[in-house]
This record gives sequence, C-alpha cells and structure tokens, in this order.
Amino acid sequence: MKNRSLLFCGLIAITFFAACNSGSTPPATAAATNTDSASVTSDWKIGVQLWTFRVFTQAEALAKVDSAGVKYVEAFWGQQIDKTSKEAFGINMTDSGRTKLKGLLAQHHIQMVAMGVIVPQNKEEWVKAFELAKYFGLSYITCEPIKSQWDMADSLAGVYNIKLAIHDHPKPNMYWSPDSVLAAIKGHKNIGSCADLGHWARNGLNIVDCLKKLEGHIYGVHLKDIVTFNKTDAADTVVGKGVIDFAPAFAELKRQNFKGMFSIEHESNWYNSLPDVIATVKFYDDQVAKLKK
Repeated sequence: MKNRSLLFCGLIAITFFAACNSGSTPPATAAATNTDSASVTSDWKIGVQLWTFRVFTQAEALAKVDSAGVKYVEAFWGQQIDKTSKEAFGINMTDSGRTKLKGLLAQHHIQMVAMGVIVPQNKEEWVKAFELAKYFGLSYITCEPIKSQWDMADSLAGVYNIKLAIHDHPKPNMYWSPDSVLAAIKGHKNIGSCADLGHWARNGLNIVDCLKKLEGHIYGVHLKDIVTFNKTDAADTVVGKGVIDFAPAFAELKRQNFKGMFSIEHESNWYNSLPDVIATVKFYDDQVAKLKK
C-alpha cells in the first residue's frame, strides 16, 4: 500500500473471533506450546485490504470480495461508498453513510476487521478514528503513528480496547524495519505490528527473521508478493508467483500461534484484479492445508 494514508492483526481465540463485531477482544499472538496445527490455522482469517479495489466504490469492492469467497476486509479512508453517494469511508462519514455501509457489509455477510493505513495528525483525529473503529466493531487499526503521539495513541487504544498495528512501508518510511516497530511497541501494551510481507521483501529483509523479531506482537498481516527482491518500488504480482517464499513464513506464524487476519493487498492490474485475488485465496488455502498435514 503506497502512502494511501493521505487519502484519509484454544478457547480464548474462539471467543475473540466470535466477538470481533463488538471489538471487545483484540487479536493476539503468543508462543505456542504443543499446539495442534489444525487448531491454530483454523483460527486464521483470509481477508482483502480494500485498497486492492481502490478504483471502485466500496459497494463494488465488497461485491468483488464476496464473489472471491472472502468474508473479511480491511477498509481504507477515502474510498467512496457507492456511486449514488458523495461520501467516502473515514472519520467524516455521516450517520447515514455509516448506516449505508453497515447495510452493504450485512448484505454480503462480510465483516470489517480493520482499517488503515492511517496517520492521524492530532488527538482529535485519533479519537474520531477510534470512534469510527468502535462503530464498525474493528479489532485493530493499521497505522503509522507520529512518534510524539505513541503514548497518547496507546492510551486511547486501551480506553477503546482496540489495538494499533503499525504498518511497514518501504524505505525511507520510519517503520520500514521491525526494529523501528519494536521501538514503538516498547512500553506500549496496545501497539503491535501489521506485518506487510511484501514491503519487507522490498526493503531487502528476510521476512521470517522479521516475523521472529515481532513474535507476540503481530495483530495482522498484509499478504502480497513482488517481482524483485530488495527494490523499494518493485512491482506486485500474484501471491506465490513472485520472489517471496511463503511456506516458511506461514510455518513461523503457526509456530507463534498467530491468530489474526491475512489481508490480501494486490497493487497491480487495478481494473481486473479479481482473478488475481481468487488465485491468492487458492494459494493461501493450499499453504494452510499443507500446515495441517
């Protein structure tokens, strides 16, 4: 996702997924102890970051997500709700706009789990962001918070019981490395990571090493593939057809007992990306099936 923030992540796990609409239980990771593969991966969600369908309205995007057999999404600020409305998803939505979007989600039996990537500029914008997240029952907000706002954002996340997942854009973004994300996490119990696997590869990083560094703090994953390693502007391709070796990454997340959403984020073939999303869902299903053997 390329700077779209300016367009204004056992029984405990089962309880969480049943409660996602209320946003009452945040996603979490923990060190696995004798955890059965099937029980771990059965709690994973495959979703779509709606930026994948950014050239369409939310109504059109949700219909595409539904046709791909996916039931979870991560929304982004600035996407127009439908062709009859001038409203876009974000903190300035009216009550009627929010009601309309909730109706579209219900129509397709789709759950909005997260939104982002956002960069609120002040406390007022953070409060409005949390209120929006609360209204839609989100589990976490994908963001790249301003450093001076770490304490304030973490405190609000605790009040609203909605986690903050720091996203890693390519260099020179301040969060390009998991080390910088860990710096923000330190002392902030409500801040974790949205692990964008494709961007780590763009940054020339080993994605398994990055996942290991962030163990216990990963709330969500952005699932994408690229054609060239260690090139910050490398083009996207269908997941499984690029340079990233996903099998060890999935295995590592299973080892960590990750319980969250993989958001497909395909930044290519903008006007006809649905077949690519469907292919990515199949790739994901195949990978998960192998983990259960």
